[in-house]
Amino acid sequence: MAGGDRLDVHGHDPALVLHLAAWCRERGHGFEPPATVVKGSAVEDRWRSAERAGGASVDAVVDRPPPRWGFAARGALVEAGGPDLPVDLVERHEVWADVAPRLYAQAVASQWDPAEAVDWTAEVALPAEVEAAIVQVMTYLVENEHAALAVPARFIARIHPHFREVVQLLAVQLADEARHVEVFTRRAVLNGGELGVSGAGGRASLQTLLAEPDFGLACFLLSVLGEGTFLNLLSFIERHAPDPVTGRVAHLALQDEARHVAFALAHLEEGARVDPTLRGRLRAAVERRHDALASTVGLNANVFDALVVLAAGAWTPDAIGVGHDRVLVLQADMHEGRQRRLVRLGFPADEAAELSALHTRNFM
Repeated sequence: MAGGDRLDVHGHDPALVLHLAAWCRERGHGFEPPATVVKGSAVEDRWRSAERAGGASVDAVVDRPPPRWGFAARGALVEAGGPDLPVDLVERHEVWADVAPRLYAQAVASQWDPAEAVDWTAEVALPAEVEAAIVQVMTYLVENEHAALAVPARFIARIHPHFREVVQLLAVQLADEARHVEVFTRRAVLNGGELGVSGAGGRASLQTLLAEPDFGLACFLLSVLGEGTFLNLLSFIERHAPDPVTGRVAHLALQDEARHVAFALAHLEEGARVDPTLRGRLRAAVERRHDALASTVGLNANVFDALVVLAAGAWTPDAIGVGHDRVLVLQADMHEGRQRRLVRLGFPADEAAELSALHTRNFM
């Protein structure tokens, strides 16, 4: 009945007219003899209490979309009476960052294929000790990337789909971490050996990330502190890699991780402007995690030694001395980077230094 309130079907096939009459009655329209369909009010009545789910553009994102909007597209006209969506992250300041749409566009444009982005046929002929060190570092990276994948995966279904750019960005982040697991594993087994060891303290450290129920605090611990520290680590591996495959996989992962850190920082910066208690809760999260891990060793000696040998590039006393010095510089750079990001979130410099020092010795 889009063309008007009355439709004359006189002269058409009687069977078609009868079928049309039944169809119209089902929809609340009238049927006047001899053959005139009269538009009823059922359609208008159905949508009388409908409401717009904000607007389609980013500028029309609302502060608190109601669960009754369900999975409706942002900007859609939502019929009343549907079920509430079981989501609890419904406040804009809990999940949003204005940079999310731009980061999502960058993330989609920057996706890479592990089979094509890395030359797996490149010659990798290293001394046995150096190869073993690379394998141990890759084993450690895989373990940490498993955690970095699991943490954001826990939150996607809890975020109201009205904030679709954040959901989309986190979904791409999962794809990023999945690729990192793949390329680090492929490098570890490139020469046919077994993977390295997994320390109990490192696993305990990662488990605390999975146990954090608050989205903002999880972003802070995982991305600002953990993945932020990994920016230094991946840059270190790329710079000192003794073979092209190791350098390449570190470079590709570094690009992705930088995006994850950028979103978390932007989200928390915006959240701190709305929630004056946020910085106190961030500090408490660091202290709580530190206390929970006080009895663990953190980074196991195998990983530390492997980083030394990787940076040394050779199994000689002089080279090992150089590698050890480089790892000490790496740890100082990590500490400085964490402080810089904490200051960006509004912490005073002395407090930033204190909180950085409490960060897990496992790096992530």
